[in-house]
Amino acid sequence: MRAAPAPWKKWFMHPAAKPLLFVLCLLPFAQLFAGAVLDTLGANPAEALIRATGDWTLRFLCVTLAVTPARIVLGLPALARFRRMLGLFVYFYATAHLLCYSVFDQGLDFAEIWRDIVERPFILVGMLAFALLTALAATSPHRVLRWMGARRWQWLHRSVYAVAGLAILHFFWMRAGKNNFNEVFVYAAIIALLLGWRLQRALRKKGRSP
Repeated sequence: MRAAPAPWKKWFMHPAAKPLLFVLCLLPFAQLFAGAVLDTLGANPAEALIRATGDWTLRFLCVTLAVTPARIVLGLPALARFRRMLGLFVYFYATAHLLCYSVFDQGLDFAEIWRDIVERPFILVGMLAFALLTALAATSPHRVLRWMGARRWQWLHRSVYAVAGLAILHFFWMRAGKNNFNEVFVYAAIIALLLGWRLQRALRKKGRSP
């Protein structure tokens, strides 16, 4: 007979869990929006918005990648029900980051944006990461999974680690001008740890197979 789950684990299956998570994920955006309206973002609000939305994109990306390891290590299968929402919030903050750059930094001058993409490698890398994120967000609904088939869908969604690598490279090149890499190394270490966990698990499974 299987042991009953710990009481705290039942909270992850509570009907209010998803709405609560949704609200929590929106809080950073609400804070930034309020800061923009109330003019409390400092001397350069445009730069503050661009930087903050980029930071939150990376944070949500790390949290999303951590769902599967946490689910298995902690014995919390219910965590899987939050992964899609968290992944879509990665795309939400990445879109906000791109819009802040396009509107506040470039004034929606598409010729200037294209010149930036061609001439500045970190912008090109960021755009490539966003293109991949767009493909992942577009294929996240269950009906798309059924249409694509589980194997092709899983193969596509493994590219989230390519997104993570591109995002770290984007952040690294962006910080290179100021020679400030402390935060870059923190995010890189987290993503490397999560990727290493997946690789180790995949190799262990392969070793057990006949």
